[in-house]
Amino acid sequence: MTHDSSAPSSPANALFVGIDVAKAKLDLARSDTGSLTTVANDSRGITQIVQWFTAQRPTCIVVESTGGLERPLVDALLDANVPVALVNPGRVRHLAIGLGIIAKTDPIDAGVLMKFARLAEPRLAQKRPQQQAELDALITCRRQLIGARTDQANCRLTTRSKSALASIDAVLKTLEKQIDLLDEKIRRLIDSDDDFKHLDQLLRSVPGVGPVLSSTLLAELSELGSIDRREIGALAGVAPFNRDSGKFRGKRSIRGGRASVRSVLYMAALAATRRNPVLRVFAERLKKAGKASKVIIVACMRKLLTLLNAMVRDGLRWEELEVVKATVG
Repeated sequence: MTHDSSAPSSPANALFVGIDVAKAKLDLARSDTGSLTTVANDSRGITQIVQWFTAQRPTCIVVESTGGLERPLVDALLDANVPVALVNPGRVRHLAIGLGIIAKTDPIDAGVLMKFARLAEPRLAQKRPQQQAELDALITCRRQLIGARTDQANCRLTTRSKSALASIDAVLKTLEKQIDLLDEKIRRLIDSDDDFKHLDQLLRSVPGVGPVLSSTLLAELSELGSIDRREIGALAGVAPFNRDSGKFRGKRSIRGGRASVRSVLYMAALAATRRNPVLRVFAERLKKAGKASKVIIVACMRKLLTLLNAMVRDGLRWEELEVVKATVG
């Protein structure tokens, strides 16, 4: 089975691969042959893929984030030092529409991912230490349980049946217990790792930064401190994007990035505008300038993340930052 490739030519020795991940199968599109290959999404199929591309050394393999189904494949490729990029499905879909590819099937998606690998030059994924992968799994599970607890609590508000309420209460009790257990496991994992513990202490020295934001950043924003403020803002989805055309100047807005990090950062920024002297002064200045509430909180999210990035980069606690000394001095 073949897939037509009409994208601009690449160097003759460059191999780009797109892999569409489904629960039962993996569809692979290649730039060198235009062929499409399908293997089972299991250990045998993943091993086969790793063997192919360990020998053939592609320039880049692109895989979409699909809620965790992609992790065994991505981790196996990284373990074999095969260059792979994990990308946001929204970006890939925008490329497909831009190329006039409206239909959507697994084989077509694999072809679009291959084009994305060749045209977009996505950031390559990095192998995660085992401790970070475990922390990420615990944080993800906790977030899902929090979501389930919110759903059940909302259902309770609209339920009148005593039997139904009893069932909901039993579920809520179980969820609360499991969330507490996860919190204990997350804390033990962080305390058992010297690097995690050190970074956690730095981050939590900031007024408004609690254990949830700190552990989320450790697990899901490992780039913190290693890239500049614009890049870290874009990764977290708090960087403003222009919307201009000709003389028209539209409102700047944020989009993309890691939604799970952004949502936790939002709650921390809300707390920081009350408890954190630097963020409080910053928010008050924006308010006096007539900025909308939503603009103020997003700006505070971005400033908080910028400060955290600088702290991790330089190994400084909150009270050691010059901006803090200037504000509270």
